[in-house]
Amino acid sequence: MKKAKLEIYMSWKIFRSLEEFAKRHDKPKSLVAQAAISSFLSPEDSDRREAAMVKRLDRILRALDRLERNDTITLETIGLFIRFWLTSTPALPEQSSPAARAKGAERYDRFVEALGRRLSRGSTILQEVSMESKQAENAAPIESEEGPR
Repeated sequence: MKKAKLEIYMSWKIFRSLEEFAKRHDKPKSLVAQAAISSFLSPEDSDRREAAMVKRLDRILRALDRLERNDTITLETIGLFIRFWLTSTPALPEQSSPAARAKGAERYDRFVEALGRRLSRGSTILQEVSMESKQAENAAPIESEEGPR
């Protein structure tokens, strides 16, 4: 096959990179340059890159969806707990306030310690809730139109 001669100008930095690459792989510089130009001009290469990018973006989108779901569950859990706690906890008499504040501070310190231990273990409420709901689904009898089996 007859080859065409091409004279090009490039920066010294790129030229040195070309030389080093060719030496490392024991190939002529013209072969390395031809392969690089061929790859650059190949439509399949751009399709491959686009497919890889779409795949990465899909993975990122799924991760963001999971984060959004986890945030929703977390916020709903906190809101439900606060509502339940506020509606079920009676107000304290005025004379018991200093003792109640001291007890509250002590309970808060224990809560922060427990939270720190839990976070360092890597265990989460979301994992527990997920496991408990799966166990409940597996334990619940499957109902059909005729009733429970």
